[in-house]
Amino acid sequence: MEHIILVRYGEIHLKGLNRPFFERKLIEGIHNALSGFGAKVRREQGRIYVLGVSDDRVEEACDNLTRVFGVHSVSPAAAVEKDWNVIVETAARMVEAETQGDKMTFKVFSRRADKRFPMTSEDINHELGHELLVRFPNLSVDVRTPELKVCVEIRDKAFLYVREIMGAGGMPTGTAGRAALLISGGIDSPVAGYLMAKRGLELSAVHFYSYPYTSERARDKVIDLARLVSRYAGPIRLHLVPFTDIQLAIYEQCPPKETTILMRRLMMRIAEMIAEKDGALALITGEALGQVASQTLESLCVTDDAVHMPVFRPLIGFDKEDIVAIAKRINTFETSILPYEDCCTVFVPQHPVTKPEVKKLRESEALVDFSEMIEKAIAATELIEVS
Repeated sequence: MEHIILVRYGEIHLKGLNRPFFERKLIEGIHNALSGFGAKVRREQGRIYVLGVSDDRVEEACDNLTRVFGVHSVSPAAAVEKDWNVIVETAARMVEAETQGDKMTFKVFSRRADKRFPMTSEDINHELGHELLVRFPNLSVDVRTPELKVCVEIRDKAFLYVREIMGAGGMPTGTAGRAALLISGGIDSPVAGYLMAKRGLELSAVHFYSYPYTSERARDKVIDLARLVSRYAGPIRLHLVPFTDIQLAIYEQCPPKETTILMRRLMMRIAEMIAEKDGALALITGEALGQVASQTLESLCVTDDAVHMPVFRPLIGFDKEDIVAIAKRINTFETSILPYEDCCTVFVPQHPVTKPEVKKLRESEALVDFSEMIEKAIAATELIEVS
């Protein structure tokens, strides 16, 4: 008997002639997730098999695989010879380990990909179900909503498993190009990056800090958030941009009620410049419509006016509760709520404009020549490869 991990993928099945490209990217992501496990990856007939993981690390490997975008689900499985007695004994051992004598409903699911096997799928379901009922009085059959699914796949070997662990889904990383995430220290932007990476994007990230008004702890917090997102999205190129001079110039020389929206315009412009150097074709933000003054429809139009790239806002229609739920699921929430301010919370006007006009904001921005400050900020930007 050989212990393996069976990996399933979903949406890739729809890709037609491009499917081999997506499968290669998925396998690349699996190799990255299992670096150091000594694993070998094999693909055939719409399945991916992971071999060579030691028994004591199978659970850890499965946990890593469930965070690989493109993976629908994984199952720790046993690969045995296609002998009926061996199949029955293996299934019995799995059921015994899973139930531990507790009463439980079950159903046998089988798939006979190798049509040379003498029993049909229906035969396997009936006969194996009968054998298990005889051996385990604590079991009863439920064909609609069984608590335990005993699964058998007849291929080059017989593969048996009783657990299916759901994965992250989505599309494999690197199949949709690269985009740059404007990441703060808050709850929203890491979730936005996660959701866009789930559609196959590789991520760059741009963070603005205003030392000494923001602390080193706030900077470290953003690095930690990028690292948590990278568990799903793969390596992230994180650009840390000093923003103090620009922020002070806005605060001292521009209309007070427009400082937040002007700051957003300058951030977008700098992020676009960095994105272009990184080979990114779009920007990503964590904005949700109407959440704060800078996220009204008018404000979003004004900030978009500052750049030429498309701006992806995957959270645009989300309630805050929806965003928090995802943040908790991907384990960024507890880090996001650490009480270290980012530059977006510095110099916040008491009465920010909520319905800015593009023409008026362009005029206000023209009160200051930001070109030299932008060049200086980009030149001083620190790049960290986060993985």
